[in-house]
Amino acid sequence: MKDILNKIRSYEKDNFKKIYYLIFLLFGILLGILSKLFDNKSISFLDLNNFFSNMSIWLFIALSISIYSKTPKRASINVLLFFLGMTISYHLYSIIFSGFNPLNYMIGWYILTIISPLLAYICWYAKSNSYYSIIINSLILFVMISSCFSIGMWYISFRGILYTITFLATLIVLYKDIKIESISLVIGILLSFIIKLPLIGG
Repeated sequence: MKDILNKIRSYEKDNFKKIYYLIFLLFGILLGILSKLFDNKSISFLDLNNFFSNMSIWLFIALSISIYSKTPKRASINVLLFFLGMTISYHLYSIIFSGFNPLNYMIGWYILTIISPLLAYICWYAKSNSYYSIIINSLILFVMISSCFSIGMWYISFRGILYTITFLATLIVLYKDIKIESISLVIGILLSFIIKLPLIGG
């Protein structure tokens, strides 16, 4: 199994320092608090409060952390710590400073946090020249298209400039080979029409 995975994307041992784990945890905490502040302030500029309530930006950040981690194991741990920091700080801030407990809303985020190490491990293999990565890239782009755009039976409509930027940034992060990315994008678009995810847009 390891030989198969190494053919998709190989890695070497790196001089990883455990303090980096703390950095990803603190990064998640900071963004969780910032997101809640945007909720409370109802910032209308570029619709920031709704944007940070949408899953697309968080999926993009997690994808970026995963892709640029040195190994798939590091990707799993880094993304898990990020989501732990983000979800717990957002939840606690809501309880302590906003005076309510959004438990039902947070359940979905906690489920995502639990499965995030597995997803991050898989996503790490997306950035490669292997045709196996087409499958991973296609699924990632499908999810991001469903999250960043409004999908109808025969149309894709823009949700806003920040969502479009997030999607374009995803293409940049995933880019490794123009042929693989083009095929993955076409498949992702087709999947977004065939299988709609109305809930993922938040």
